[in-house]
Amino acid sequence: MPPHLPRVLLIGENASLKMGGEASFPYFYFRLLRERGAEVWLITHARVRDELREIFPDDFHRIRFIEETRLNVGLWKFGNHLPKKISEQTIGVVRHLLTQRLARKLARQVIAEQAIEVVHEVTPISPKSPSLMHGLGVAVVAGPLCGGMDYPPAFQDRQGTAARLVEKFGRMVSHLVNQLAPGRLLTDSLIVAHPQTREALPKGVRGVIYEGISDSGVDMSIWGARGEGPGRPEDGQTRFAYLGRLVDWKGVDLLLEAFRLVADRSPTARLEILGDGDQRQALEAQADRLGIKDRVAFVGWVTASEGAARMKSADVFILPSLRECGGAVLLEAMALGLPCIATRWGGPGHFINESTGIRVEPGSRPGFISGLADAMLLLAGSPELRHSMGQAGRRRVSESPYNWDRKVDRVIEIYRETLERRASKAPQGELAGSPVGSGH
Repeated sequence: MPPHLPRVLLIGENASLKMGGEASFPYFYFRLLRERGAEVWLITHARVRDELREIFPDDFHRIRFIEETRLNVGLWKFGNHLPKKISEQTIGVVRHLLTQRLARKLARQVIAEQAIEVVHEVTPISPKSPSLMHGLGVAVVAGPLCGGMDYPPAFQDRQGTAARLVEKFGRMVSHLVNQLAPGRLLTDSLIVAHPQTREALPKGVRGVIYEGISDSGVDMSIWGARGEGPGRPEDGQTRFAYLGRLVDWKGVDLLLEAFRLVADRSPTARLEILGDGDQRQALEAQADRLGIKDRVAFVGWVTASEGAARMKSADVFILPSLRECGGAVLLEAMALGLPCIATRWGGPGHFINESTGIRVEPGSRPGFISGLADAMLLLAGSPELRHSMGQAGRRRVSESPYNWDRKVDRVIEIYRETLERRASKAPQGELAGSPVGSGH
């Protein structure tokens, strides 16, 4: 007889593939738990109702929606008139707590109606985000959480003084807010991506901490088969690819500086930039100034399937991000069998290792730029190294909790362990997991 699958209630403010990012996490848990035959329900915001009705017509009755309120809309409009960082740390927290109140009310109803055994608060993934998911009479699991990231010391100037002060103040206040909304403190099991996130948890956490399980995951149905589709053209060119938002902390401006050095020494090198953002116009102008405009293609925003199709024609993937707590796109590139170049900082520094790619130290701006260029030139000149790293990356994703199927299997184990501890009233607070595949 197969092990018992607990009756689970998932909670995530947004459950959407269209929104992407962490909004997709509740969607994946709901879909994959249902595929495993689990009795699972979902609480999410009404703004994604139409999308979920289309995706889950047979399971739509298992989804409860948090309806929008006039107060929340009014606060959102007011927050739009404030600087983004200040709005996030003030109005954003108030709106989140209002949404949490509504989600808690719905949760209590579903728990009573469906004999729920485990509440899994999937998002938000910030370790300091206050939660009202406590005192529900059932086991509560949160995560995987990911956060607590700062810029590397050499790049602190990329964030203005005012923004740094607001962020520092917000982190200080978050400890007080978590005393008033103590869901994070009282959760039975917290899953964290890496040590930085564990250290960023609010003071006073009582639950068991599972460490080394990434918040990010790979949908292998999209990213797991490089052999399908047109593949890489055999034209003698070496194609480097970036996929992500074009925002300051992603470091694409530094990538362009590095690629200029590569272009001078490798006439067959090309760079394709997939994604959009508020820095796109400035980055295109920078490529023009550097004299590499004809070697760099700005493609714009792409869907996951479009991104995967384009990445299949690449030779190397690059993520020069300076403040990346996660970095799911690295895992997606590895699943396609691409060698990776990434910053040795935050999530990317944990995802790849010496066998799957090259990590560049962000010790200084000139050193980082030259390190990116050296890594690109090394891989451009060695098809054998690209192949071996690509194959190692594919194995790393398929054999570890970096793809959604394996991650959901591990989370089910955590559900069961949490229920067993509650049943036996075992002491909590110890570290229950160890880093998985950190690459160090």
